[in-house]
Amino acid sequence: MDEMEEELKCPVCGSFFREPIILPCSHNICLACARNILVQTPDAESPQSSRASGSGVSDYDYLDLDKMSLYSEADSGYGSYGGFVSAPTTPCQKSPNGVRVFPPAVPQPPPQHHLLQQPGSLPPIPRNSCITCPQCHRSLILDDRGLRGFPKNRVLEGVVDRYQQSKAAALKCQLCEKSPKEATVMCEQCDVFYCDPCRLRCHPPRGPLAKHRLVPPAQGRISRRASPRKISTCTEHELENLSMYCVQCKMPVCYQCLEEGKHGTHEVKALGAMWKLHKGQLSQALNGLSDRATEAKEFLVQLRNMVQHIQENGVEFEACLVAQCDALIDALNRRKAQLLARVNKEHEHKLKVVRDQISHCTVKLRQTTGLMEYCLEVIKENDPSGFLQISDALIRRVHMTESQWGKGTLTPRMNSDFDLTLDSGPLLQTIHQLDFVQMKVPAAPMLQLEECCTQNNSATLSWKQPPLSTIAVDGYILELDDGNGGQFREVYVGTETICTVDGLHFNSTYRSRVKAFNGSGVGQYSKTLIMQTSETGLPPCDMQSIGTVAWFTFDPASAHPDIMFSNDNLTVTCNSYDDRVVMGNSAFSRGVHYWEMTVDRYDNHPDPAFGVARADVLKDVMLGKDDKAWAMYVDNNRSWFMHNNSHTNRTDGGISKGATIGVLLDFTRGLLIFLINDEQQGPVAFEALEGVYYPAISLNRNVQVTLHTGLPIPDFYTPGEADPTGSVC
Repeated sequence: MDEMEEELKCPVCGSFFREPIILPCSHNICLACARNILVQTPDAESPQSSRASGSGVSDYDYLDLDKMSLYSEADSGYGSYGGFVSAPTTPCQKSPNGVRVFPPAVPQPPPQHHLLQQPGSLPPIPRNSCITCPQCHRSLILDDRGLRGFPKNRVLEGVVDRYQQSKAAALKCQLCEKSPKEATVMCEQCDVFYCDPCRLRCHPPRGPLAKHRLVPPAQGRISRRASPRKISTCTEHELENLSMYCVQCKMPVCYQCLEEGKHGTHEVKALGAMWKLHKGQLSQALNGLSDRATEAKEFLVQLRNMVQHIQENGVEFEACLVAQCDALIDALNRRKAQLLARVNKEHEHKLKVVRDQISHCTVKLRQTTGLMEYCLEVIKENDPSGFLQISDALIRRVHMTESQWGKGTLTPRMNSDFDLTLDSGPLLQTIHQLDFVQMKVPAAPMLQLEECCTQNNSATLSWKQPPLSTIAVDGYILELDDGNGGQFREVYVGTETICTVDGLHFNSTYRSRVKAFNGSGVGQYSKTLIMQTSETGLPPCDMQSIGTVAWFTFDPASAHPDIMFSNDNLTVTCNSYDDRVVMGNSAFSRGVHYWEMTVDRYDNHPDPAFGVARADVLKDVMLGKDDKAWAMYVDNNRSWFMHNNSHTNRTDGGISKGATIGVLLDFTRGLLIFLINDEQQGPVAFEALEGVYYPAISLNRNVQVTLHTGLPIPDFYTPGEADPTGSVC
């Protein structure tokens, strides 16, 4: 029940409600607190139409008075109420919801006058008093009854009493301004719990208050509990008990209100019946709220579990990050050791070369110096013959020794600088760019069923990522099977989340699925969606033969450039005297299909051709001239069937303006049949047809036709075997 405590506290004083009254906005406030926040407005600002009390006022009758409110809703939560008409009996100067109650701003009557009043009596409310709800900040002008015009909330008062009785804690003083102390006495007349300092200050044992009876707090609680509940009386007729309920005003009323008041013409019901009805409605509403509360509790459990998982994953991820960084540091240290080894090797090599050169030069210099000293001593000799005996040899030795100190001998063989430069720039840049990358594959996409559909032999699929998924997606892969339960194949790879697949088989069931991918790999497949292309049933004589109702138009993309389109690509003609071919935008490969074309214009007896063709049919000759088309060409008197420039089955009966040419393509039996004005023209035109075919016609500028699709199979045609004459049974 602790969660309910805030519902039981006054928004002004912050304490439990004492004598709560109901404002027209349905909020509650203590009676004493209501007196504390009253303000007096000038007569000119008091529209008589806005004077109201708690009786007969709808919840929003006072909205126009918001302009007169002394509380600013744009304020920071504090309102200034001036012109108080009575001294505040509530000690709290600021309530928890931010409404501040200020001391009286008008001179107060002497204290002795207040003490001489009868117990329980209140000073009169001045005219034009205004009260502002501390919760919704809407203002209301009081009528002559003042606060007595508001109904008392007996139910809330009872709930507060029961809640306080259920608390085992010691009773607190109701007048302490800061931390309430434990109450030591209760005044039965004032109905207030006092601590010793507040009793001496606010309830002195002299004057009229000396006659009040002070009892221990526990006894006062018992006396409160045992006091009889007051019977609710009408706010307009205080001697009458509330016994009926006005349905229009949504408030209890008495019999006198029905006879004299404005409720006489309103619909009323018994108070007890409405009490039970509203209790049932409240219970029913609580059931829904209870379900939401249960869901909220489960959601909170989920969030708490998420907190635990986040903490665990955070520790694990942090450990993984430290391990990765340590691995990078170890790799860098190993590379450092390798580079230092190379530097040391180069260092030793340089020292060895220089030291070897020093040793070699030292030996040569010693030899050269010895030779020079020897020659100088020889020069000092005075014996010419003896000198000449060795002079040639010495001269050769000197020249030879000099030549040994030739070019390069006195040049260092090694540079003292180290020709090694560590290229650390890219590594430093990489370290600076070191960041987290997506390490998880995307979640399975969700198919948006409300946007997935089929039309004719096309299927449109739409999907999206799960709402809470934060994993980056680079693209999607859409897969369909072959319509016969075979293996899936990719039909789309890209970044779009909607795709239309054309050219499917009619009357086929396709399975589709989609998956997402990113740099880390490919995610899971979505749920498999089963889609059915257009279909309809044939007569029940052959349940295995299925007719397909297909809607299509002529295709400008594949038509000859001389073909002219209109009527949303359903009407075509040509700007050339030569025959030009145009095909439909849908292909057929199974099922039974029927479409018609009406002749809108027919001049100079041309020979238009109607039939089916492969996708690569020639577009600049009459339909049927090559082996890619199967057609019937017709003039105003007769018709022929033509395939691969072979003319067969000449049949009387031609066309004119307004004629209708029908084409019946039955893949279940491989037949192609032509009709003129709802009558079969000649025998079965072609047999053993299989594969993929497009509706097609050829015409010149003397003919204009309009296409009609989505038609049922003609009544004359029933599935069966063809008789030897070629007619359809």
